[in-house]
Amino acid sequence: MREDYQVLVDEVTALLGTPATLENRDFGLIAFGAHEGDGDDTALDPVRTSSILRRRSSARVRAWFESFGITRATGPVRIPPDPSAGVLRGRICVPVRHGGVVLGYIWLLDDGALELSDPRLADVRAVADRAGVLLAAESRTGTRLGELLRVLLTAAPGQRAAAEEAEAELAGELGAAAAGPLTVVAVVPWADGADAEPAGFFPVLPRGVPGALAGCAVPAAASPAPGGPGGLAVLVRLRTPAGLEPARTAAERLLRSPRAGEPGRPGAAAGIGGPCTGLGGVPAAWRQALAAARAARAERRFGPVAQWDGIGPYRMLAAPGGAAAGEPDPSVRALLEPGHRELARTAEAFLDCAGQAGRTAALLGVHRQTLYYRLSRVEQLTGLDLDDGEDRLLLHMALKNARLLRP
Repeated sequence: MREDYQVLVDEVTALLGTPATLENRDFGLIAFGAHEGDGDDTALDPVRTSSILRRRSSARVRAWFESFGITRATGPVRIPPDPSAGVLRGRICVPVRHGGVVLGYIWLLDDGALELSDPRLADVRAVADRAGVLLAAESRTGTRLGELLRVLLTAAPGQRAAAEEAEAELAGELGAAAAGPLTVVAVVPWADGADAEPAGFFPVLPRGVPGALAGCAVPAAASPAPGGPGGLAVLVRLRTPAGLEPARTAAERLLRSPRAGEPGRPGAAAGIGGPCTGLGGVPAAWRQALAAARAARAERRFGPVAQWDGIGPYRMLAAPGGAAAGEPDPSVRALLEPGHRELARTAEAFLDCAGQAGRTAALLGVHRQTLYYRLSRVEQLTGLDLDDGEDRLLLHMALKNARLLRP
């Protein structure tokens, strides 16, 4: 698909002899034409250079361009240079529309030499129409994938059949990628803007997010975290089962989107769930990612991108549905095995006694050296440091939660 866009941009560049770029309606770069100038650095003004390097224009630049009415225009719009805005060269903007909806823009560097009545611009508009068909098709595909992902993530316990159908269809659409390894990235808050867009033409997932397979906006009413803000869920394919780097890159890219955050409110944050194999583990990864994102908003030392396995006791506090929901926290899984029950009892007693070794040894009826040995084994099995207050809190809550989950 991307090669098709590049062909169209190269066609425009060759047609007019001026470098063209194609951006989506959020000013995310899709393709750009090569510039073959005479070494004059002013040909690449700061705005165009930033757009190419960062794959996106800033919110200020976007507002300035939109002030010329390009979102409503049906034909080419001339935009004069403005050095104070970093626009050293004038431009002609050709809106890319389909079905009456603006889906993107073709940008032409121009200093007034090209008249808007030039017949070649009619050919550029024809190319823009072809780009609009491609963007509309891509948007519909992305919208359907997002719909399936939303059902999978938000289906209530009584809607299991619907969730299974969505999982099966999503697996068919994604092909081999559905087998994983996968994880979910959550961004909160997220303005989906769906109310302002015609149905079928709103790409929830921004372009240029590496590894992203599907994305959907989850409104607050459908979020598993009561009272929390709405957010964005993005399904990300990982290169290795333990390597979350693609998810972190995707999260950082998403946080730069103009849809991340709310005006006048605390900034947006992103969370990354644990890796999973296959789509069956995606709902749990979403809950983990959402908990991590909420923790990152509450504690900036975690963020702006937090991994679920790195938020300590917030794994329990921010868990959707409360700490008693779901399965035991991974920190206690080894302790809950039949062969380690005595260690679990020792750890819980030690924490109940506020970490006082003498009281704990007396309660358990063991020697202090025996207690210390057991506690060192607890640290080995859980990976937690019992001298760290947050690790103690996580283990204590996780052990109490495990009691609630017992049949």
